[in-house]
Order: sequence, then C-alpha cells, then structure tokens
Amino acid sequence: MNPRSIIERRIRTAEHGLVDLSHRIHAHPELAFQEIRASDWVAQHLSEAGFEVEHGCYGLPTAVRATVGSGPLHIAVCAEYDALPQIGHACGHNVIAAAAVGAGLGLAGLADDLGITLTVLGTPAEEGGGGKVLMLERGAFDGLEAAMMVHPAAVEMDAMPGSAVSMFDVSYRGTPAHAGAYPERGLNAADAMTVAQVAIGLMRQQTTSGDRIQGIVTEAGSAANIIPEASRGRWVVRSDTLSALAPLTARVQRCFEAGALATGCELSIAPAGPDYADLRPDPRLLALYRTNAEALGRTFPDLPGGAATGAATDMGNVSHVVASIHPMLGLDCAPAVNHQPEFTAACITPVADRAVIDGAIAMAWTAADLATASRTSRS
Repeated sequence: MNPRSIIERRIRTAEHGLVDLSHRIHAHPELAFQEIRASDWVAQHLSEAGFEVEHGCYGLPTAVRATVGSGPLHIAVCAEYDALPQIGHACGHNVIAAAAVGAGLGLAGLADDLGITLTVLGTPAEEGGGGKVLMLERGAFDGLEAAMMVHPAAVEMDAMPGSAVSMFDVSYRGTPAHAGAYPERGLNAADAMTVAQVAIGLMRQQTTSGDRIQGIVTEAGSAANIIPEASRGRWVVRSDTLSALAPLTARVQRCFEAGALATGCELSIAPAGPDYADLRPDPRLLALYRTNAEALGRTFPDLPGGAATGAATDMGNVSHVVASIHPMLGLDCAPAVNHQPEFTAACITPVADRAVIDGAIAMAWTAADLATASRTSRS
C-alpha cells in the first residue's frame, strides 16, 4: 500500500474521534489565551498517537508542540482553537484544530519512512492576540521547511489574500462635571472620541481600496448628566502590506490626536497585540495542496472580482519566514460568512465535518508529496 493510501485510511479510521474533537471545541468556546480545554484535548489526541508533546510552551500556557519522526525535512501543521466573544466559533477554529490533529494522525506512523520530522503546533490567540507571532519570535518555527493549516470559509479558496493589521487601544482622560449646572468646568472625553471618529470617517475618502479602519467604543461615560471623564475604544487598521500599513496607522492615530487637541483631554494609545503581516502563500506548496484537495472532490470556484480582501491572520507573519499555505475550506453556507452567528452554526454541520477530514488528508498528502520531492532533489 502506498503512503497516500495509508494516510487516507488512518485519517478515515480516526474520523469519529476527529469530528468529536471539532464538536467539543465548538461546544466549549474559549477566548484568546484562555483555550485551556481545547489545547488539552489537542495535546491528548496527539500524545495518544505517539507524538512527543509539550503543553504550555514558548511562555504560553495554551500553546502546544507535538513532534514525531526524525527525518531531515521538518514540516509543521498549525492548529488554532480560540473563539470570538459572544458568538463563539464563528471563524471555525474547531475545524482548524481537528483537521491539524487529523493530518498528524495520518502522518504519525510514516514520518520516518518519508524522511519527515512532523510538528503539530497548537497556536493560541489568533483572534487578535497574535499567538503565532509570539511563538515565531520565541523559536517555534525555526528550522522548518514548510508550515501549513486550513481554515473554513463560506466558499473554497486555495489562497486567502490576507491583509496586514495593526490593533491598538485608545483612551481619553478628561474632567467630570455636572452637565447641567457646571458644564464649562468639564473636559468631555466622549466628545474627544467623537471628534476622532468623525476625522477617521472623513479620512476614509483618501484611502486605497485595500485599506480598512474599524473600531468600537467600549466606554463613553456613566450617566447623561455627568460630563464623561473617560472614554475608551479598540481600533483595527488594515492595509495590503506591512509597508502600506505603517503610514496608514500613523494617519489614523493623528485623528485621535485631533480629538485630544479639540477637547483638551489627555490621549493614550497602546498596542492591543503584535501587528499581523500580509499573507504570502508559497506557490509550490499551494499547487501541491490544490491538486490533493481536488483529488478529494473539492472544487475551487472562480470568484467574481476575486476573493474578498481585508481578512487577516497571524499566519501571515509565519509566511514571511517559512514557506506556508493557508487555504480555505468551503462550508457551502453562503450567505453566512465568517464572524457571523450563522457561520458558528455552519461549523458543526455534516459539510463542516467532511471539511475536517478532507483538510486533514489534503495537508497530510501535501506533506508526503513535499517529502517525495525533497528526496528526489537530494538524490
């Protein structure tokens, strides 16, 4: 039996456990850096499959590093498992985690025969915390020839056009006063935030099509008859590349400075996490994956106007230093899309369960193909 057949058989034999893992993670959503149960379940599955597992590595309690094999070609498969506030797994990280574990199970007994060292990395806090960025800085991706993961979406895509992103927290400090009796004694921190938002809204006319600016106000006063002493918000700036992101972020932050200048309030801006780099899929790796996904019956439609832009991932930072792919597994759930409650529901349907298995097999086959090509080039 050839390696591809063995890989597929092992993953399909483990299908019940993999789908159960996906559903358990989905049923117990945990936010960034709090993925205690999910990371434990991932670590347990891999340990039982013979991986050497470290749980709580790189200074992150919910990071996982599981390794098997000792071949010269070192490949990593990434698992994500954090959820979103209030709407749970509306980005389908339960599918990502289960597919990564599945790829590991498929390759575990063949790694040495294929000449592979395989590492499954459990990477916390993709939804804003930048777990992969921290792990990259701390050596988790050192020495790798390739890194891969799959991600659910409404439609199938071989390459997600990931943007570069900066996230930061903004706060204003003013002076409270009675809004009716002594308004002239107050410095209105809510007004400062309003001025900044108006300035950003006007600035958007002079940005490029790949630029995105979003934010939420998390505090803007406690009572209508008190001049607000404090206001706070979190903002996200996106652009096509890191080089384009830096000047755009500076322009946005000047809008917040305008709010402070106009109202006399004090301004504070602090990073909410590391910047995410634009995603750069490796063409060779991508071609191998697409061929394998199509062999499983998955199809890649021609999307009108191309794939949607503006999404981002900390896998982008990895892709700048290691040959990487981040293909999207279509769940056939349109009009529901990522970060909607309807997409949360779509991530435990039979279509999503099939995506877990297909994603696992396609990644494992891709690793095997890469190993074959590597041996050929060395001989």
